[in-house]
Amino acid sequence: MKYNAWTLALISAGIVSIPAVTQAEESTNAVPTLLTGLSATTLSGYVDTSAHWNFGTGNANLPTYTPNGQPGGTKADGFNLNLVALTINKPVGEGEWGAGYNATLLFGPDAAGYNQSFTTSGINDFSLKDTYVALHAPVGNGLDFKLGTFTEMLGYEVYETGNNPNYTRSYGYMIEPTALTGLLGTYQVCPAVAVTAGIVNTWSAGINSRAFPAKAESFKTYMGSLTFTAPKDMGFLAGSTLSGGIISGYDAVNAVNKISWYAGGTMNTPVTNLKAGFAVDYVNLADNTIGGGAHESGYQGAYGLYLSYQATEKLGFYTRGEYLSQSDYIVAAGVGSGLPSKAFELTETIQYDLWKNVLARVEFRWDHAADTSDAFSNGVDNAFLLAANLVYKF
Repeated sequence: MKYNAWTLALISAGIVSIPAVTQAEESTNAVPTLLTGLSATTLSGYVDTSAHWNFGTGNANLPTYTPNGQPGGTKADGFNLNLVALTINKPVGEGEWGAGYNATLLFGPDAAGYNQSFTTSGINDFSLKDTYVALHAPVGNGLDFKLGTFTEMLGYEVYETGNNPNYTRSYGYMIEPTALTGLLGTYQVCPAVAVTAGIVNTWSAGINSRAFPAKAESFKTYMGSLTFTAPKDMGFLAGSTLSGGIISGYDAVNAVNKISWYAGGTMNTPVTNLKAGFAVDYVNLADNTIGGGAHESGYQGAYGLYLSYQATEKLGFYTRGEYLSQSDYIVAAGVGSGLPSKAFELTETIQYDLWKNVLARVEFRWDHAADTSDAFSNGVDNAFLLAANLVYKF
C-alpha cells in the first residue's frame, strides 16, 4: 500500500500506526458505498397539535373520536400535543426485482394504546406504524408485496390527522381493524382496477399478535379488496374511486370471530371543486362470550356521507354526517368503541392554509345518542366539540 509523504512522516514519528492508517482508508472508501445505499432513502413526518373546547361541564363519557381509540375526554377543554411522527422510507427500486422499506415511528399521547403497544411493560407513548419490507416481482403488470405491519387496508379514513377530510375520526374508523401483521400483495390489473389480498395473524391490532392458544397455531386472518378508479373518458367522474373489501378472522383482544365488510368511494360532481363520498362499515361477530354471555351473533355498523368543497386555493369546507348502530350487549360489555348502541354525528370542518407546510383548521362536531340511555356527559344525549387543529408536515 502506498502512503503520501505526510502520512509516512507521521508513521516514522510513531504518531500513527500502519494498521490505523489502513483502517481509516478502508472506512473512507466505505463511505461512498454507504451513501449510495442511503441516497434513495427519504425522511418525512409531521407534528400534530390541537385545542379542544367541550361545551358544558364534565368529560367522563365523551364520544370516542381520537386515532388511538381513546375517549374524547382525554383531550377535553385544553391544549394538546397529539403526535409526532417520523417516517423513514426507501421506495421499491427500479428493475424487475425491486426492494424497499418503510418505517413510521410514532411519539406522543396518540401513540399510546395504538397497535396495543408491543412492549411487555404495557401502554406507552411510542409505537410503530406501517413498518414493513416492500418487494416488487415482475409478474404481469407487476406484483407488489409488503411483509411486516401495515394499516388501514379498509376504510375511508386513516390514522394520520392531516390526510383525512376532518380532524376527528368517524364511527366507521372506530370499528375497523387497524394495524395488522402479515403479508399483503397488490396487483394492478389495469389502470382502472387494482386488487389487494393478504394473510395476517389476527383481526385485532397488535404487532406480532397471535390467535392461539384460543385457536390452532396455524389459524390466520384473511383479507381482500378491489378498487376501481374512473378513467379519463368518464367525463366529470374521471378520477373518482370506488372500493370494497373484507377481512375475516379472529379478534384476539375480545376473543371473538369477526368479519369486516367495507364499501366506500369518493366521486367528483358536475359542480367544480365539489366532491361527495360515502362509507359503509359493517362488522359481524359470531359465537362469542362478550360480557360473560353466550351470543351466536352480533354486529356493528357505521354509515357515513362526506362532502368537500374547495372554495379557493387555500380555503376548503368539509362535512361529514354519520349513523352508528351496534348490538346492545357489545355496548354493555364496554367493548363497543366507547359509543352507544345507536348514535348520530355531524361534523363541519373549515380549513385555511395560511402558513407554508401547515394544515390549519377549525372543527365543530355534534354527537347525539339515539338509544334510550344517556350516553354522554352530565346525563345528556348530546355532546358538542369545538376544536382547532394545526399540523406541520415536513
